[in-house]
Amino acid sequence: MLKPINRSRARIYLGKKVYRLKRYLQWYLDGKTYAKTKQAEPLPYLLFSHKTPLLRQLKDVEMWLQYNKVINLRIAAKQLNGVIVKPGETFSYWRLIGSTTRRKGYQDGMVLFHGKVQAGVGGGLCQLSNLIYWMTLHSPLTVTERYRHSYDVFPDAGRSQPFGTGATCFYNYLDLQIRNDTNEEFQLIIRITDAHLVGEWRSVRPAIHTFEIYEKKHWITREYWGGYVRHNEIYRRVLNVEREVVRDEWVTENHAIMMYEPLLTEGTSSVSEGI
Repeated sequence: MLKPINRSRARIYLGKKVYRLKRYLQWYLDGKTYAKTKQAEPLPYLLFSHKTPLLRQLKDVEMWLQYNKVINLRIAAKQLNGVIVKPGETFSYWRLIGSTTRRKGYQDGMVLFHGKVQAGVGGGLCQLSNLIYWMTLHSPLTVTERYRHSYDVFPDAGRSQPFGTGATCFYNYLDLQIRNDTNEEFQLIIRITDAHLVGEWRSVRPAIHTFEIYEKKHWITREYWGGYVRHNEIYRRVLNVEREVVRDEWVTENHAIMMYEPLLTEGTSSVSEGI
């Protein structure tokens, strides 16, 4: 069962070092072929696109964190835009982006740490990993590694996607990895407009399936330690060109500690599309 965990600074510091070293070793020793080729010209066929607003008015969050987040997104987007995922290759979010340091231009943006909003260098990049994960659920690509958000920070006002369809990220061990199990190449396009973060998955051939994402078994439990935990399961329907359902797939399950009262409906935008 989920419950808030308080760890010492020393435990957190050493834990980061150990998990990051483990990830570095995995990248070089796990036998995977990681996507790294980029192409400026977009592949001809659009499979799925999505956009999320860059700036949100969030309760108790200063707007300068939002503005800095946009700077961070622009830097990270350049590392991902145009990447080609060839058959058999694996897309690794952090292997392509790299570390988020001030030397690279990253600013203090908003990060969630044990359910609390605070400033951190490179903060706000979960909006990008959320976007990519959501788009990938609408594609033939296979998500092989994804981490759910442990905290549900904001109520559902303005939520346009089912709860639990995002992917949290933290350099470098909370990675988002996507494998191409098809015989075709796919290309990720990321761009930033004046108001939105925009993403696309493109391919060399038109799509033969479309996808509908939905949730089941949504419920909230009151835990022994006094808080609430939200649960659900995510599924997707796969439809052919005649809009007939060819299969119905289980995707994942989610469990997140709620940082607001369960009956609260007013307030701020949801974390599901990134903050």
